[in-house]
Amino acid sequence: MSEPQHVRESGTGTPLVLLHAFPLSSRMWERQLAVLPGPDGTAARVLAPDLRGFGAAPQSGEAPSLDVLADDVARLLDRSGVGRAVVGGLSMGGYVALAFARRHGDRLAGLLLADTKADPDTGEARANRERIARAVLARDSVRLLVDEQLPQPQLSATTVRERPEVVDRVRALMSEAAPAAVAWAQRAMAARPGSRDVLPAVSVPALVVVGEEDAITPVGDARAMAGALPDAELRIVPGAGHLTPLEAPDAFDDAVRALLARVTAADRP
Repeated sequence: MSEPQHVRESGTGTPLVLLHAFPLSSRMWERQLAVLPGPDGTAARVLAPDLRGFGAAPQSGEAPSLDVLADDVARLLDRSGVGRAVVGGLSMGGYVALAFARRHGDRLAGLLLADTKADPDTGEARANRERIARAVLARDSVRLLVDEQLPQPQLSATTVRERPEVVDRVRALMSEAAPAAVAWAQRAMAARPGSRDVLPAVSVPALVVVGEEDAITPVGDARAMAGALPDAELRIVPGAGHLTPLEAPDAFDDAVRALLARVTAADRP
């Protein structure tokens, strides 16, 4: 089995694994790597891996499955000498975090679900993922995906209007994706099961974050997840779309710090 990940790491404190969105890479977490390992009591050891095929991580030779990526996270913890961690992800990263909770729930110290959902794809959504997978492979280009996703539905109308530099940054990050990685990830997401049954068993502190203008995994999906988790806080971020850490980083980081504080309090004897 090949080494699946390249990992960006910063800081000391509570281990916090951040799993990137599709089709981005760990570079989307550059701000969090810089600011979350702060000097206060919520300081974190931030670990941001590239998921298979994205960023500097090699392409997977295994059949497409988010369980493969969840097991990669467990191996990352092993290699990093971490027993339990706060595991969080955005969009596809959230799907991986849910798979991790299903397969490695005893290793969770906290759970962060950002702009994601616990339901499986509809038949229409699965068909669209396969269309994109075939198209990017046939063209050996991700241009079609970038053009279909940006600036909307990925980003909010507020971001497009007020923060055009975010549009440019996301376009650059998306354009770096390899067609083979895009196709593999699309098929893995299409094959994922629903995770609503996982949520009631997550007894650790949880945070659900969603952009108020998220058109891909809207507020209703976030409310449903927060309601099913035993110990969850819901943060709805005004003016943000599907990529809250990039569109509203201050609000996102404040929410994560609050989660870290809850995890620290829960771990005290």
